[in-house]
Amino acid sequence: MPAMRIDGAAMAAEIRGEVAEGAAEMKEKHGVTPGLAAVLVGDDPASAIYVRNKQREATAAGLYAEVFLRPADTSQDEVLSLVADLNGDDRFHGILVQLPLPDHVDENTVIESIDPMKDVDGLHPNNMGRLMAGRPRFVSATPAGIQQMLLRTGNDPSGKNVVVCGRSNIVGKPIANLLMQRLAGSNATVTVCHTRTANLAEVTLGADILIAAMGQPRLITADMVKEGAVVIDVGTNRVEAPERERGYRLVGDVAYGPVRRKAAAITPVPGGVGPMTIAMLLVNTLKAARLSVHPEMDE
Repeated sequence: MPAMRIDGAAMAAEIRGEVAEGAAEMKEKHGVTPGLAAVLVGDDPASAIYVRNKQREATAAGLYAEVFLRPADTSQDEVLSLVADLNGDDRFHGILVQLPLPDHVDENTVIESIDPMKDVDGLHPNNMGRLMAGRPRFVSATPAGIQQMLLRTGNDPSGKNVVVCGRSNIVGKPIANLLMQRLAGSNATVTVCHTRTANLAEVTLGADILIAAMGQPRLITADMVKEGAVVIDVGTNRVEAPERERGYRLVGDVAYGPVRRKAAAITPVPGGVGPMTIAMLLVNTLKAARLSVHPEMDE
């Protein structure tokens, strides 16, 4: 029997509804509208589409969202000055700087300039360190979305063997740290693999939950997946498709068709993890607004 298809778009819509309820409550009780500022430097088409989608969905959920566009030749000092202005702007409870930045702008310097209380991407070392210490404030949106996908489909990771393929700061490291914590929705035994892991298939075959985030199209094949595993595909890769008008198609890091015949549940690409990433960014923005009113909640 084919695996259950985990519909990230439908789940994200449900979460956006929950955020809308929370935002309406914030406005009614405190006169506060949660605000999100998105900074986009350069003219990368994919980044521009992604930022527009974030703004649209934030607005639809009752948040105030504004995009700050800057040309590709904007200096690092100018980007830092913009972030400093947003740090001090009470309209915005959350700030995200869309990555990647142009080569002449150092990503780490910019990320570290964001007020950790407004770092709704969860990439500031302060927030990453809190996650590592088991005291998460803002968890990176993609890992937070993965956790919700597992929990909302009845696949609680507690006591399970989780294998994470990938060690990026955006997905691999934070999802591993999140799922290993002694916290509700976590408590898994986590193994992290990467492109230098020897005998990768031997490791992935032990996974009850397999998370693929290595950025390599269809890397995870059916012979690498245990019968009945839950497979979360984070990859979004363009591959040539001459038969299509645009000349390409999007595929994940998992060979979807063959793996679906072995797995118990699997996320599609597109329509899986992607929509959940934006939804959890909205969750983090709402949380940031609540913390601005109730700083005592930041334990």
